[in-house]
Parts: sequence; structure tokens; C-alpha cells
Amino acid sequence: MEQYDLDIKDLGFGYNADSKVLQEIDLKVGGPQLISIIGPNGVGKSTFIYCLNKILTPSEGTVMIQGDDVNDISIKELSKKMGFVPHATSDVFPMTVMDTVLMGRHPHSGRKITNEDVMEAYEILKLLDIGEFAMRPFDQLSAGQHQKVVLARGLAQRPKILLLDEPTSNLDIKHQMDVTRILKDLSVKESMTVIMISHDLNIASRYSDRIIMMFDKGIYRMGTPKEVITEENIRHVYKVESKVVMDEGRPYVILRDPKFDPNQSTEGSVCEF
Repeated sequence: MEQYDLDIKDLGFGYNADSKVLQEIDLKVGGPQLISIIGPNGVGKSTFIYCLNKILTPSEGTVMIQGDDVNDISIKELSKKMGFVPHATSDVFPMTVMDTVLMGRHPHSGRKITNEDVMEAYEILKLLDIGEFAMRPFDQLSAGQHQKVVLARGLAQRPKILLLDEPTSNLDIKHQMDVTRILKDLSVKESMTVIMISHDLNIASRYSDRIIMMFDKGIYRMGTPKEVITEENIRHVYKVESKVVMDEGRPYVILRDPKFDPNQSTEGSVCEF
């Protein structure tokens, strides 16, 4: 019987019996790849990954990580297999970048940090091209550098599966591309399954191996970017019109707004520098 890195069966979650957020989700994932989860606000994307890493307890169904039921293993053991990078971090203390990343080594080292842990953290910082910031206070970084450090902390766990909740939401275009490209490269170099929530359809399309489109309490479509990102699916799930064109073998979404004329202008307006 084939064993998957992540095997989800009949997953459901609700805050009470009358408010189902997720229901009847089945998913099998194996092998190094970057998977993007897309869908409108409120369809349960974050709730879904929270059910995978024990932040939330599913109302029904099972989540298996490399053959182990997550309910049967401790948080520490789960952290050795699955890393998590949250949407926003609550780090407010002036810790150094190195100390922040070393927090990710706790599942392996406990309270005692070894020289090997420090070298491991530094190698990850260099991999993300932020090794020069190792001793800089974490709270003095730019948004892009900050996000890379939080990513480094998750990678320091050396997980088989890495979950990320909107890792590029507060970044400019360049840093969005940088972070997503790094995640794609790491999935191959570190032989990891990387699963990230994204609201940018074009970033997801450009870098992902597979895309999960969520809607109506579950998975609406799943497959390659070309299979999932279509005008019909976008119309049904997002309730907007679009034109999807192919660019370098990947779908690219151009949004349409029938209520707005993009060629209208206000004559006589002045903008001076």
C-alpha cells in the first residue's frame, strides 16, 4: 500500500454543528512540489491548513502525515515532520535574526542549542540570501527581509512538509517573486512538499506545480495551473470576468470589469512634480 506524505480523508471542520466551514475533503500528496491553495476570502483556506498542523482539531475525518495520524503524535514530533509559517508573526522582542531562526531548531534540540544548530541556521540564512543579517535585530528589518527570516525559522525545522499562510501578502512584486521562487527551488533541493495559501493567481500560476482551488467548504478543482486557472473556474468561484492567456506555458489572468471603462479620462486634470 502506497504511503503518502500527506493523506487526508473526509476532513471536516465546524465551529459548531450548524456552521460547517469545511466538509468531505480528500487529498493525497507525495513527493517534492510546490502547491498553491487559492480561493476567495472566507472559503476556509487558513482553516484547512490549521487542521493539518493541530492548531485546530477537525470535526471529522483523518489527517495522516507519513503514515502517522496527527492525533496520535505530539506537537514536538509533528514539528519534526511539518513546518508552519503563519500569515503574521507576533514577534515583538528585539531578538537577533539568528535567535529567531534558532527557534525553529527546538523540535530537534529542545532547550539546548548546539553549535550544529547554529551552523544549520546560518546555512539556511545564506540559502535565503540574508546571511549578512544574522546578528541584526529582527524588528529592524524591512518587510521582505522579515518574511525571509520567518521562512528561515520554518525551514530550520527541516520538515518534510512546509505550510505557509499567505507568505507574500505584504510584499512588493519583487519580493513576492523572490519568496515564491525560493519556495519552489527549496521544494526540489530539500525534497519537500511546500503548500502555500496565495491570493495572487498569476504568482501561483507561474511557480506552482499543482493548484488547489477552494470553494463552497471544500476543494472545487485541483490540478496543474493550466487545468485549474481557467476563465470558467474564475467566473464560478470568484464571481468576476477574466481573460486567461498562455505565457511561457503558464496561464496568465487578465481581469475584466464590465462596469468600468478603462479608457475614460478626466480632461483638464493636472499632475505636477
